[in-house]
Amino acid sequence: MSSIAKSLLQSVKHGRAACLRSSSAHSGKQRFRRLVLGIETSCDDTGAAVVDEAGCVLGEALHCQKDVHLQTGGIIPVVAQQLHRENIEQVVQEAFRASGVSVAELAAVATTVKPGLALSLGVGLQYSRSLVNRHQKPFIPIHHMEAHALTIRLIHHLEFPFLVLLISGGHCLLAVAQGVSNFLLLGQSIDIAPGDMLDKVARRLSLKKHPECHSMAGGKAIEHLAQTGSQELLTFRLPMQHYRNCNFSFSGLQNLVNNAIVQKEKEEGIQEGEILSCVKDVAAAVQHAVAVHIIQRTYRAMLFCIKNSILPSKNATLVVSGGVASNQYIRKGLQNLADANDFALLCPPPRLCTDNGVMIAWNGIERLRAGLGVLHSTDGIRYEPRAPLGIDISRRVEEDSIKVPKLKKIRWLAS
Repeated sequence: MSSIAKSLLQSVKHGRAACLRSSSAHSGKQRFRRLVLGIETSCDDTGAAVVDEAGCVLGEALHCQKDVHLQTGGIIPVVAQQLHRENIEQVVQEAFRASGVSVAELAAVATTVKPGLALSLGVGLQYSRSLVNRHQKPFIPIHHMEAHALTIRLIHHLEFPFLVLLISGGHCLLAVAQGVSNFLLLGQSIDIAPGDMLDKVARRLSLKKHPECHSMAGGKAIEHLAQTGSQELLTFRLPMQHYRNCNFSFSGLQNLVNNAIVQKEKEEGIQEGEILSCVKDVAAAVQHAVAVHIIQRTYRAMLFCIKNSILPSKNATLVVSGGVASNQYIRKGLQNLADANDFALLCPPPRLCTDNGVMIAWNGIERLRAGLGVLHSTDGIRYEPRAPLGIDISRRVEEDSIKVPKLKKIRWLAS
């Protein structure tokens, strides 16, 4: 392992049987529970965890590449691949050490194989193939977005169906989870993801030069500065206002933001790379626009599901997961939207919103219990950089052409 990789190894260690679900039902028969090792390498985090059927995280470890990619201004796939290669063995072994179990005790190995960065996915798949073939263990290929969607069932006893909003640096979609591997896709981003957009805006604003944000990822920097900024300085035209569907678009909004930044730089007489005096206000306005867009599309998804009896008219649940779900401004808006429509809002804890081995292991547990996609041979298994989630019914959503009421009565703005 390189010296830089060693310095960046951030192992998240948990003692044996750290149960995340709040239930007394986990007591008893622990020694008979099946165990799954989960391995995650879809993007820039190398994660591994051992989880049992009751939702107890026996051990986990995570190597984060954030600091390396901050230096290069973004994720470079070959760099991410190399760091995965350097760290995957140590991360997996740390998860085993923390759990106190051996490979022999595993019921299966679950690994992310789709979607994600091809070079990164390849590292996890190659390592897992070697492991399961050497120890003759079943293999469970995992869809990264399915894992995000089901993580909430590790924390809460949530029954199907429920509405899922997945928002991250690489993905943005709305779907209905009807079963462990049964999803209805209502809409998704037609270009880039919200986390990607926020990261690009942060780079354009040179936030790594800002004294309060030099060690923060782009989205976190935007959120931090927005807390003390005024969103009223700038107003951005929201994307897709004339399209009554649940799809998202952030590239056009990013262009509007970039143009506004250029204008502000001219007004202040500074060059690109220097910090605007109004940078906090720009951050607040950008975050607000992203939040409104996400909330409006989610609102239409709620209305569509109730109208078509896809979700119950009472006591429905909205699950929000993915890295951007950790943004408290966006989460507060979604909470108030849920409250106004009699939905419960559930979010995994922040550490499980970002990529991790725990969610992959838990998805493996869900599939193992349901008998879905448990393979006894890895022949023919390939990684898939692009992979849809579930059955796409987005055209049906658009055909319903549901008008979203104005959000005046929904006091979701951060105060």
